Amino acid sequence: MLMKRMYSNLLGRVHHSVYLWTAVLIFAASNAVTRKLTEIGAQHLVDGRNPISLCNVLFAGNLCAFVMLLLLFGKEWNQRTIGQLTRSDWLSLGAIAILSGALAPGLIFAALDKTTVTNVVLVGRLEPPLTLALSILLLKSQVNRWTIAGAAVSFSGVVVITFLTDSEQIVPMMGGFHIGQGELLAVVGALVLAIATTISKLYLQHIHLGVFSLVRTGVGTAVFFVLARTLYGSQHFVDIFSPFLWKWMLLYGSMIVVIGQLCWFAGLRGSTAAESTLANSVNPVGAIAMAYLILGEVPTSAQYMGGLIIFIGIILSMIGNLRDSQSRKRLTQVTPAQDMEMAIGFRGI
Repeated sequence: MLMKRMYSNLLGRVHHSVYLWTAVLIFAASNAVTRKLTEIGAQHLVDGRNPISLCNVLFAGNLCAFVMLLLLFGKEWNQRTIGQLTRSDWLSLGAIAILSGALAPGLIFAALDKTTVTNVVLVGRLEPPLTLALSILLLKSQVNRWTIAGAAVSFSGVVVITFLTDSEQIVPMMGGFHIGQGELLAVVGALVLAIATTISKLYLQHIHLGVFSLVRTGVGTAVFFVLARTLYGSQHFVDIFSPFLWKWMLLYGSMIVVIGQLCWFAGLRGSTAAESTLANSVNPVGAIAMAYLILGEVPTSAQYMGGLIIFIGIILSMIGNLRDSQSRKRLTQVTPAQDMEMAIGFRGI
């Protein structure tokens, strides 16, 4: 209660745009910071093991997120709100928790282990076009031509990066094409997130954001733990209580998880749909810049080419969103349902 009261008091003193763009900056750095932490861990092995492995970072980061969400939204977890949930609600919540809380982050972290941060970020832009396509097919959503054109252009940019990037670990495809393992994992991760977003639109528009976030993070963390132990063995998380790991996780957890998520939720509360869309669109540009500043990753010709195409697609989509807003004669604030939907996308945890 004390944390939530302090959070609410601070929220009222600072303009929502400050929170929103602070969150964008933090999330943009998340992938690069994650890769940097694993590199630090590789220089301080414990019995030949990296104590800051990607699985340890994801599991510990999710634990930090769950504690933060419990402090922030614990009041919503009561008999009245839980009693309103039907069996269908619980099944949908469970599906989203497995998809967006366990499988998608696991796939994206695995992709970070096999390809560059820049590639993971750019290929991850496949998620919005896939979500749009599923919304049109399953929800019969009405979308203007600008938005469809933007999605198509962004999709083509992802294709350019996926098939033109040189990779030591490749997977043969039909027609003589090949794709890097890391890029393929990022593609599957984007598809999983798109499916989770569509499920939330279909079945969970009425669920409280706090209940949604707690179930997604808690169940997702538990499922990820079980899957990792099943796939990699019972000793996979043997270093999870390593002091060296948690020394760095205090930094990662406080900055990326806690401050990032608090700023994101605070920013969305006062933002219009257009502002939140712009913030989401700018995120990949910031992520590429952070990969260069933190890791020294210099974009390749394929990344420049594909990134430029994706950027054009983003601009077209933004024009479409603005035209939608103007046709409604007002820029609507982000609704609780949109709030929940935006919480699904991968943000470093």
